[in-house]
Amino acid sequence: QVQLVESGGGLVQAGGSLRLSCATSGLISSTYTLGWFRQAPGKEREFVGTIDWSGVPTYYTASVQGRFTISRDNAKNTVYLQINSLKPEDTAVYYCAAALKTTGAYVRWGQGTQVTVSS
Repeated sequence: QVQLVESGGGLVQAGGSLRLSCATSGLISSTYTLGWFRQAPGKEREFVGTIDWSGVPTYYTASVQGRFTISRDNAKNTVYLQINSLKPEDTAVYYCAAALKTTGAYVRWGQGTQVTVSS
């Protein structure tokens, strides 16, 4: 069974950094890509970026380019989201999700981890 578990969120001051982790199990690397999303209070879920198990990030949404970096550790079956120069508008619940390569549909989601940035 595919499982995704995020961790690493917390309260941080503006300008600080966080590294979020997404521990996966049950994934077949050739079948899925991994994506990061976030949802701020009162807003729709926003796509942040994606990576496949070859380690190539394929996309970052414009609002996070240059500050967010997605990476992976295949030995640990874990994907990371490094967030630098945090801004209050980055406050959100951050989710990782697995998409089928064949369809691009996100079919498995983690429970999310809260990131709160104080000004």
